[in-house]
Amino acid sequence: MIHKPNFFVFTGGPGVGKTTLLRHLEGRGERVVAETARAVIREQLATDGAAVPWADNEAYVRACAARDIAAFDALADESGRIFFDRGIMDSYGANGAAPWPGLEAAIRRRRYNQTVFVFPPWREIYETDAERRQDWAEAEATFGKVMTTLPRLGYRPVVVPIGLLPDRAAFVLGVASRA
Repeated sequence: MIHKPNFFVFTGGPGVGKTTLLRHLEGRGERVVAETARAVIREQLATDGAAVPWADNEAYVRACAARDIAAFDALADESGRIFFDRGIMDSYGANGAAPWPGLEAAIRRRRYNQTVFVFPPWREIYETDAERRQDWAEAEATFGKVMTTLPRLGYRPVVVPIGLLPDRAAFVLGVASRA
């Protein structure tokens, strides 16, 4: 097992401010890892591939998991704090996809900090685009699923308060410094 208490995950539904906060933290000198899900969707759209959630969700989830595992492994020797825009555990039951043995093993063997930052639905900033097609109801449902799944996988969800970007950053950095 590889336990990385310096690896912090941002998770939650779509359009809740994860990436915006990640970019803000990066601008303040924090090390970050971009979301793999959007990268998979962009590549699939550019090549007319089917591994997108609205065409072949299982292939999409497996592609995201593979990239998240590779990102974790590539940084396994790092000792500094790193914030991830989603993690391996985000593929567990994603969009209703059944977990498979390889994913379950990866979740057991590659452990982030026990504290996982969960971003709640925030109607005022939510929007869809070519890559984010989930409706508001799905964004809300994702939050509930994340809050119940994380403890089952051995993680402690910490909800990031809705608010101004500097306040959210201060909250995350404060919790991370104590975790």
